[in-house]
Amino acid sequence: MPAHKMDSINNVREALLWASSFLEEAGTKDPRFEAELMIRHVLKMNRASFLASMPDPIQEEEIASIRMLLKRRAAHEPIQYILGEQNFYGRDFIVAPGVLIPRPETELLIEQVLLHSQRIWSAEQPLSVVDFGTGSGAITLTLAAEKPNWQLTTVDISLDAIAIAKQNAERLDVEKRVRFIQGDLVEPILETGERVDIIVSNPPYIPSTDVDELDREVLGYEPRLALDGGADGYIFYRRICEALPQLLAPTGLVAFEVGIYQANTVAQLMKESGAIDEVFIYPDLAGIDRIIVGYRLHN
Repeated sequence: MPAHKMDSINNVREALLWASSFLEEAGTKDPRFEAELMIRHVLKMNRASFLASMPDPIQEEEIASIRMLLKRRAAHEPIQYILGEQNFYGRDFIVAPGVLIPRPETELLIEQVLLHSQRIWSAEQPLSVVDFGTGSGAITLTLAAEKPNWQLTTVDISLDAIAIAKQNAERLDVEKRVRFIQGDLVEPILETGERVDIIVSNPPYIPSTDVDELDREVLGYEPRLALDGGADGYIFYRRICEALPQLLAPTGLVAFEVGIYQANTVAQLMKESGAIDEVFIYPDLAGIDRIIVGYRLHN
């Protein structure tokens, strides 16, 4: 498809053809879909309205706005940062370069926490939850939205991440049930002496030497702090697991997301903590062991 020239764009359909061609030439992964998202963002339309508007005229200032977004995408800036949000578990979350973009695999972490919590406790029982590594707040705030009787705490070393997560909490109307702490992983909770029912975390898990090999969309824009898991990728899992005897309530649940080939090692770290009685490993849709759940069922 030849690239459409700017002066030939008269309606929404032509804008879509032009934008798709532009992104295709730039080598983006899904040019037609991303072009649609950008145009809908500028025109402030849902998909049904967008499809119905194909013959409608488009204004020059709208074309200029679309072109600005296209240039950012051609520079391999993630589309989620360009649009300022990402859908996660059916809800739209604000995202910005200060936080990792929520991934679909992490929705499996939510599913397993909800499923296993029902196996241990009654659905109505109020529970305390700590999420280590706030990011956009996708994990904490989704659990808060799904479970109105849970009280949640989330810890992140990044003030930028906490600021964005607080915006998302207000957007989802759960801010009154979530405590945000700026601090170094487990340390703020250990200092309080609290014991919690559920610990959940999707910590940085990419080995330091592998971070520089990541796709340029990730390496060039997403925060390295949210990617680098130390020399072997396990530094944060070790710290959390070592603290489990002090952190986890006598009846408790721990759930992690892990990277490729990491599941067995993290499962062993959980068992070696002495605080976990049973461990379950679950694959993602690609068949990669991705989610680990552990139970503490003794005093």
